[in-house]
Amino acid sequence: MSTATTRGIRVTVSMQYVAEQSEPRAHRYVFAYTARIENEGEVTVELRTRHWVITDGLGYEEEVRGTGVLGCQPSIKPGEHFEYTSGCILRTPRGEMRGTYQMHCASGEVFDAVIAPFALALPQSLN
Repeated sequence: MSTATTRGIRVTVSMQYVAEQSEPRAHRYVFAYTARIENEGEVTVELRTRHWVITDGLGYEEEVRGTGVLGCQPSIKPGEHFEYTSGCILRTPRGEMRGTYQMHCASGEVFDAVIAPFALALPQSLN
């Protein structure tokens, strides 16, 4: 699990290995992650874009950029949160993800909320 707070926006991410969708013999390892974005600040923010850096166990890095998350650009008021689950596929049983969410305030101010690095790894029983 990882947690980072940027200007009152706390991003917590947890992950799990999805064995039923993975095929280790074909070098396909599927991981699901759940991101919880909490607004502990004093102004409403809108999540406009995402930027992920995904690194596999061999050091291969892939960057993913896009609008919003899961097809929406959630607005998060002070004291509220937004949570979603998504996933990624690696060629190795280990890796890491990190990134940012671009947040827009009603005042026109824009900032990047940090997504702290978190490990993508098989449970110990499968290693």
